Amino acid sequence: MIQRLSHVTIYVLDQDEAYDFYINKLGFEVRMDAKMDNGFRWLTVSPKGQPDLQIILMPTTPTPMMDKETSDTLRSLVKKGVLSAGVFKTANCQQTYEELKAKGVEFVQPPTERFYGIEALVKDNSGNWFSMTQPKEAYEVPSK
Repeated sequence: MIQRLSHVTIYVLDQDEAYDFYINKLGFEVRMDAKMDNGFRWLTVSPKGQPDLQIILMPTTPTPMMDKETSDTLRSLVKKGVLSAGVFKTANCQQTYEELKAKGVEFVQPPTERFYGIEALVKDNSGNWFSMTQPKEAYEVPSK
């Protein structure tokens, strides 16, 4: 029986630059950074406090599973910023937005109230974008 999702992949243009972005700007932690025998770098990161989900920072280069033409297409899509990689949950969207913006993180949209919470749209340095969301129940006072 499948018990949980343990790893997700985000395609990045440059692993060293992605490492810097996710570790030094977003404050994530390295879970694994190792070279395999064939020279392939296995690089995973996670938000602090969430070690059971590892984000694989996968290069957009040809591999045995991806030919050069597919790699070039994927690289082009990442650069265009059309790929959404998921949702980052935060306890305070406005505060996190201000902190990350001060570190030079690019936002496509500032914190905006939505039916599900407060959301900002953030881009990584490869072009992938994320929803950074403070769920509504995190700031809503229950009615009596």
